[in-house]
Amino acid sequence: MDLSYFWTGWAPIWHTLLIGIVGYLTLVILLRGTGPRTMAKMTSLDFVIAVSLGSVFGRVVTAEKVSLAQAVVALVLLVVVQWVLAFARARWRLMRRILDSPPVLLYYAGQLQHGALRKHRLTEVDVHTAARQSAHGSLAGVQAVVLHQDGSLGVIGEDSMGDGSSLLPFIERHRGDEAPHSTQHGG
Repeated sequence: MDLSYFWTGWAPIWHTLLIGIVGYLTLVILLRGTGPRTMAKMTSLDFVIAVSLGSVFGRVVTAEKVSLAQAVVALVLLVVVQWVLAFARARWRLMRRILDSPPVLLYYAGQLQHGALRKHRLTEVDVHTAARQSAHGSLAGVQAVVLHQDGSLGVIGEDSMGDGSSLLPFIERHRGDEAPHSTQHGG
């Protein structure tokens, strides 16, 4: 048996320690600098950056032929790309349309939106679960259930609906989408 499976000397150990510590501290500083939004519930853009950062960090910690400078540049690059895309998303509607998934109305005014449920691979049970989790024993008294950008389900009670201005664009789009083939059943 080749002993290099167990020990190849101190150099790889020191390399891993150095890259691991400096890489970890770099990530903490970068993520702290991006603000709490990065650490909140994730949109698809946030998820991609989180997975990418984790993958790069895991790779550079164990790769012997990656220098400290290259590891830091790789981590900084991913965070800079995130900042640029977040900046563009905040400034231009086209970027929001490309990068964001708009909220989706799953239940409104006593009607399940079966097309939206199917499209997003959700069920009536998911809507009822969201209602229960928001302290509603049934859908009675619930005005709307919305699939948010981060994948969570939000429940709006009839008493909390107000003028509905935060839902109006989605209600109008829903009416436009459903008008030609409006169905009240799950068929």
